Amino acid sequence: MEIVISLLIGLLGGGVVGVILQKSILKKDAERIIKEAEAKAETIQKERALQGKERFLKQKEEHEELIKDRERRMQSNEDRFRIKEKTLNQKLEEIGRKEKELEKTQADYQTKATTLEVRTQELDKIQQKQITELSKIAQLSPEDAKQSLMKALTDEARTAAMATIKEITEDAKLNANKEARKIVIQSIQRVATEQAIENAVSVFNIESDEVKGRIIGREGRNIRAIEAATGVEIIVDDTPEAIILSCFDPVRREIARLSLHQLVSDGRIHPARIEEVVAKTRKQLDEEIAETGRRTCIDLGIHGLHPELMRMVGRMKFRSSYGQNLLQHSREVANLCAIMAAELGLNVKLAKRAGLLHDIGKVPDEEPELPHAILGMKIAEKFGEKGDVLNAIGAHHDEIEMTTLISPIVQVCDAISGARPGARREIVEAYIKRIKELENLALSYDGVGSAYAIQAGRELRVLVEAEKVSDQRAEELSFTISQRIQTEMTYPGQVKVTVIREKRAVNYAK
Repeated sequence: MEIVISLLIGLLGGGVVGVILQKSILKKDAERIIKEAEAKAETIQKERALQGKERFLKQKEEHEELIKDRERRMQSNEDRFRIKEKTLNQKLEEIGRKEKELEKTQADYQTKATTLEVRTQELDKIQQKQITELSKIAQLSPEDAKQSLMKALTDEARTAAMATIKEITEDAKLNANKEARKIVIQSIQRVATEQAIENAVSVFNIESDEVKGRIIGREGRNIRAIEAATGVEIIVDDTPEAIILSCFDPVRREIARLSLHQLVSDGRIHPARIEEVVAKTRKQLDEEIAETGRRTCIDLGIHGLHPELMRMVGRMKFRSSYGQNLLQHSREVANLCAIMAAELGLNVKLAKRAGLLHDIGKVPDEEPELPHAILGMKIAEKFGEKGDVLNAIGAHHDEIEMTTLISPIVQVCDAISGARPGARREIVEAYIKRIKELENLALSYDGVGSAYAIQAGRELRVLVEAEKVSDQRAEELSFTISQRIQTEMTYPGQVKVTVIREKRAVNYAK
């Protein structure tokens, strides 16, 4: 239609008729557009009204649901309060009932207490009367009778206690000694050992006495340079073909020995050369110490040890304790610990590790004022060792309390390694002093005639006077002396205390 109208307009041209037709067409278009707009507006209005109604209904439902939920919660709270109120009332009733029962009990108790007090007074009178009559019959005062009875009871209790102690001790020995002896003997037999060595001097052998003059040097400058560089005292005396190196530190002695060997072999001995050789030897020895520690750990199958702890293990090779080489002692203790731990079903690797490190506190770079067990525990803790190993190191001389089963094993194996024959050198004066202290301790008791320490101080035989000491008293004396030795003295291994009571009847035929 629009195309036709457009053609008519085109044919008619731009005259008045064309204008009128164009206006008519525009008016119809406007009316149509208005009608369409009104229809769309009405449709939109209806849709908006419908959407508003839906939102209203939805909000209404939500509001009603919220109200219902609040009502449910209020109902639940009311029910809960009602139950609590009921329970509280029941408890109040029960408290009231118990208060009444308590009042009744208190009244009964007061009545009984009054009756008991009356009866007690009557019994006191009867007892006093009986004591008076007994005193007249026995001709003893109440205090004397009391003392006599207390003495008799004390003696009887002491006798019973000693018998009980003896019975418990024997029972424990029967149950434990056999297995413990088996484990200890097996452990000792399966470990190879060596004898004690000197620990204060080293002997440097030379081919001829002419070398002594070269070592001393002009006006003693060479020997002074060696002593200053190594910290070792060099003793050149009339001993043929030998020079003595004296120092408390075995590492220094070894450095001096190796340096002298290289100087004598080389033939060039003068202060500058001495300083050069000593520095080189010290470096080589440090490397040897590290290699010794690493090799020891490999031989024992110990892994993951801190390099610093490994170096300290290597330093043990040049330390000694009572003449016993410290590295050999630690290896021995480690092997003993492994054997005992295996017999007891414990961690073998942990026991071996604790045994190797138990004396690590004897080889620190510095010397603080601490017991070597505590120092060793702190060093091992610093380098990340486990708690079981730390406790075994710190407790092997009872400086701290033992908290693991590895600790007593390390302590026992340390004692076995140190107490075996030939393991350590004991100073003669200290040995004689310990023997005398053993004998004097036994002689301090009444009725002891003589005491003899035998078996190198491993057994104490006490001879008592038969008139003064009974058989029962002899048993008590043996137990008491052993306890005093255990608490007051320091000794390797164990000491057997034997009390001998002998009754002799002597007559002469004339």
